[in-house]
Amino acid sequence: MPRLVLFNKPYDVLTQFTDREHGRATLADYVKAPGIYPAGRLDRDSEGLLVLTDDGALVAKIAQPRNKMPKVYYAQVEGLPTEQALDSLRRGVVLKDGPTLPALAECVPEPAWLWPRDPSIRWRAAIPTAWIRLTLREGRNRQVRRMTAAVGLPTLRLIRWSVGDWSLEGLAPGQWKDVAAPEVRRRR
Repeated sequence: MPRLVLFNKPYDVLTQFTDREHGRATLADYVKAPGIYPAGRLDRDSEGLLVLTDDGALVAKIAQPRNKMPKVYYAQVEGLPTEQALDSLRRGVVLKDGPTLPALAECVPEPAWLWPRDPSIRWRAAIPTAWIRLTLREGRNRQVRRMTAAVGLPTLRLIRWSVGDWSLEGLAPGQWKDVAAPEVRRRR
């Protein structure tokens, strides 16, 4: 039976198990589950759900853009989103590597489950921030950050809440849990 682990990746942790060259924090500092590897990536300066498994077919199902598995992100952005900016995200925006697929995008209050980040994000009294919930069905490099920047809303903090039906529910930063075998079987 394949093993599947859900991990709440803290800020400033690399999505790999080693960093011999620079000695930065990696998955090995948190996840003690040999033989698994990440199904997709999450940038060092992003936080949230990372799915790890020992099943290559499951990795492909989760990580390959052609499978269009939904991923939900919460982005704290600099500025206040206009309806026009949200509509642009909903239609898809043009990035240097081509147009994105349409995304579900909405302004939301700061999530109640949100934990403090260390270091905290930059704060400027004259510039308000807001939270956007985005659901994407593709996974390009730094895509959420590039999409919000394209509509004039730089991302200050980015948290992936869910991948498919798996979510961060009940996981504090740095915590991980095994997914029960029947649930893994059902999702394959």
